[in-house]
Amino acid sequence: MSRRLWLGLAWLLLARAAGAAGTSGAPWGLRSYPHLEGDVRWRRLFSSTHFFLRVDPDGRVQGTRWRHGPDSIVEIRSVRVGVVVMKAVHAGFYVAMDQRGHVYGSRVYTGDCRFRERIEENGYNTYAAQHWRYRGRPMFLALDGRGAPQRGRRTQRHHLSTHFLPVLIT
Repeated sequence: MSRRLWLGLAWLLLARAAGAAGTSGAPWGLRSYPHLEGDVRWRRLFSSTHFFLRVDPDGRVQGTRWRHGPDSIVEIRSVRVGVVVMKAVHAGFYVAMDQRGHVYGSRVYTGDCRFRERIEENGYNTYAAQHWRYRGRPMFLALDGRGAPQRGRRTQRHHLSTHFLPVLIT
């Protein structure tokens, strides 16, 4: 019995020492990445449906084929690791998604403006609304084949309309 107690204590001390390499008090496997928070990138989001995401001066979010339009430049700011906020540089609107999955431009920063950014296996990024879900599934930012935003309720991660490629501003 005494030997089991000592082995358990030794295992606990080793686990605590291994966890000290990460954040203090954090559960196993979690690490702190404060250097990734607050990162700001200016990009054009190119959809796999061959449209650039744009926010016009009226706050409508849609797609355009014109690469050099000033309204297609988006500032992508990371709020937390994997969570970003997108703001149109020219129009000043935040890209947001409401509870029903409609994509719109918002003048004020709200919880609707946060998206979970994920890099997919094919190199494209997907953006899921952090605040809203539909029947337990995430709702994704997507442009259909005509450049119109799709409702988030009808989107899934593996749909090509949800895949965006962040293009550097040249």
